[in-house]
Amino acid sequence: VLIVAITSNRGLCGAFNANVVKQVRALEESYKGKEVTLYTIGKKSGDAFRKTHTLAGENTAIFDQLTFENAASIAQDLMDKFAAGEFDKIELVYNQFKNAATQIIKTEQFLPLASGTSAQTSSADYIFEPTKEEIVLTLIPKSLKTQLYKAIRDSFAAEHGARMTAMHKATDNATALRNQLKLTYNKARQAAITNEILEIVGGAEALKG
Repeated sequence: VLIVAITSNRGLCGAFNANVVKQVRALEESYKGKEVTLYTIGKKSGDAFRKTHTLAGENTAIFDQLTFENAASIAQDLMDKFAAGEFDKIELVYNQFKNAATQIIKTEQFLPLASGTSAQTSSADYIFEPTKEEIVLTLIPKSLKTQLYKAIRDSFAAEHGARMTAMHKATDNATALRNQLKLTYNKARQAAITNEILEIVGGAEALKG
């Protein structure tokens, strides 16, 4: 089994990367008894698993230029490994973008293709142009490349949402801390002024007496 862990290259985005790492470990636990290999996309997943797991590949450069062509080359690498019989199953683990405040951890089967069941069968005779074989050989790789590109794009958008939310919370916490420290400072300053006034008044009363 090959698990593709998609994270970011940078931190400061809350639990965004930690959730992927946690999900990969849980998935790995569910495959107990099977050999599990990891393929990491993003620096943070590489850092988390490099020392403890066998990595079939790493890619951190994809986010520098996130294009379909670059994602397609990774997808092709995964397809080649599956076709060569290195793995009997490939799964993607990534953060799916829902909105700026919410990211959903997604586990998605990449290969083998899930077989669809059709409720209706038709005996109609269709003419395919080009041939059915050519359509399948072209369409399936294109579909898989698009699937991986979508997953990486989803993760990229979710990363920005998670970072924005994390920074917003950090700003709110810093503002609350600043206000608390300001109040403490003002109380201490007021107490010091009051003590000075009491000392002056006490000294003046002593001189009078």
